[in-house]
Amino acid sequence: MAKQTVAEQYVDILVRTGVRRLYGVVGDSLNPVVDAVRRNSAIEWIQVRHEETAAFAAGAEAQLTGTLAACAGSCGPGHVHLINGLYDAHRSMAPVLALASHIPSSEIGTSYFQETHPERLFQECSHYCELISHPQQMPRVLQTAVQHAIGRSGVSVVALPGDIAARPAPERAEEHALVTSRPTVRPGDAEIDRLARMVNEAERVTLFCGRGCAGAHEEVMAFAELVKAPVGHALRGKEWIQYDNPYDVGMSGLLGYGAAYEATHECDLLILLGTDFPYGAFLPAEVRTVQVDVRAEHLGRRSKLDQAVWGDVRETLRCLTPKVRPKTGRRFLDRMLKKHADALEGVVKAYTRRVDKHIPIHPEYVASVLDEEAADDAVFTVDTGMCNVWAARYLSPNGRRRMIGSFTHGSMANALPQAIGAQFLDRRRQVISMSGDGGFTMLMGDFLTLVQYGLPVKVILFNNSALSMVELEMLVSGLPAHGTGYRNPDFAQIARAAGVYGERVEKPKHLRSALRAALHHKGPALLDIVTDPNALSIPPKIKAEMVTGFALSASKMVLEGGVGRMVQMARSNLRNVPRP
Repeated sequence: MAKQTVAEQYVDILVRTGVRRLYGVVGDSLNPVVDAVRRNSAIEWIQVRHEETAAFAAGAEAQLTGTLAACAGSCGPGHVHLINGLYDAHRSMAPVLALASHIPSSEIGTSYFQETHPERLFQECSHYCELISHPQQMPRVLQTAVQHAIGRSGVSVVALPGDIAARPAPERAEEHALVTSRPTVRPGDAEIDRLARMVNEAERVTLFCGRGCAGAHEEVMAFAELVKAPVGHALRGKEWIQYDNPYDVGMSGLLGYGAAYEATHECDLLILLGTDFPYGAFLPAEVRTVQVDVRAEHLGRRSKLDQAVWGDVRETLRCLTPKVRPKTGRRFLDRMLKKHADALEGVVKAYTRRVDKHIPIHPEYVASVLDEEAADDAVFTVDTGMCNVWAARYLSPNGRRRMIGSFTHGSMANALPQAIGAQFLDRRRQVISMSGDGGFTMLMGDFLTLVQYGLPVKVILFNNSALSMVELEMLVSGLPAHGTGYRNPDFAQIARAAGVYGERVEKPKHLRSALRAALHHKGPALLDIVTDPNALSIPPKIKAEMVTGFALSASKMVLEGGVGRMVQMARSNLRNVPRP
């Protein structure tokens, strides 16, 4: 029986951890690994057009499943292309294992053709990054990389020269049992008791929730009812906490809406649950604040804390709730619910005014109709920029839908690659890429990946021929927009030329039927929707010094615009407020 090669051992370990796809672009240094995948029926090589797509696709898959996903790049430029998608996966806490194949081991350090130093290059976007320079390092280095990616919820990178990959693996190598899931983390009794005292002493409690509330919806709602707390959320907490939430006061931050800002500033105890919310200007400085997070390094790095609680949100609330006395007064909660409903009523007019007749089409209208027509379990992948605004304002979570984006790293061109990873997980599930024209064209080559694999991703293209978020940033900084416009083709014709369903929509009266047709098409589809580049109006109180990059630094004022079906939910919650 022939000896197993290092490449074959590498692939076998991926399979043992549950990895079923390896995304990448082939290249000479990767050939032994690609061939090992070819001969292993339990794993598939997914050939993309750009390695950045490979990393984004793996990151999306890992975010949706919570399990390890994998990508690969060939030596030099090949694995360098991975880096942006790996940054996004790492900052999104997605367990991803990246293979950076390397030049021949005997040439390392000689400025050889395509030489890089991957063990240095990926340090900042990984928990673990090591070079395998001898077969005897296998399988320990790879197993260690897997444990880092899963155990710390992020990226691990293994650099492997092609000649080492082709060599025989060491005999009688020690392969230990692999951990493939994370445990829950419970705070100590002293921390729970102290937090319970703080809650019991407070008159007005507000909860502000992030991605760490995944799987804790029931516990958060029960605790909010117990202490009569309004519940706000960050963008990454939207899909986990907004639905079936009678205490909802909206979202804080630049894209925010409703009364979340007021609720966090007018309470006397703010509890941050599973959020690493980066915009300190939206957090209160004078309110007693507690943060609960499973990542200890996140505690206190955004705001001054009166108590830091290291623990899983669900387990923490399960331990805390029995120790907290029920609060009977609803005055603060009801006041915030009314402010929230009033705030949404105030902006809804901006969305409803002749929107079904406006040409070019209002992007808000597109997002609203898409929300109504999409499946109840759809996966939305959302491009950075104005698509983030429309997703934040108009997509209605329900506990079954998912929303993936580059919400922490803020990269362009993420939506289409992430949709690829999401669709490979389940071809029967509706996957919708909310793409901006700038993001889509940046990695448009991988639209052909949908064609090659017959992936039924629906690309809903918000085509305003501009980088609108950048234009907005320039405008509020007192600068004229420059270098932000695009001369775009008819993308529907490009789709049809590639053999894919494509349709262009220029009038709002055609929008709903076109969306239905695209969403119900059996294969990949692209809807090129010409939208108004001037859709956003700027609140009069925003000043130039208030915006730095993507963060609103000195004001609670946010972009004016509609809020879709959220106003109906706010009205419903308000009807539940007891009347005197």
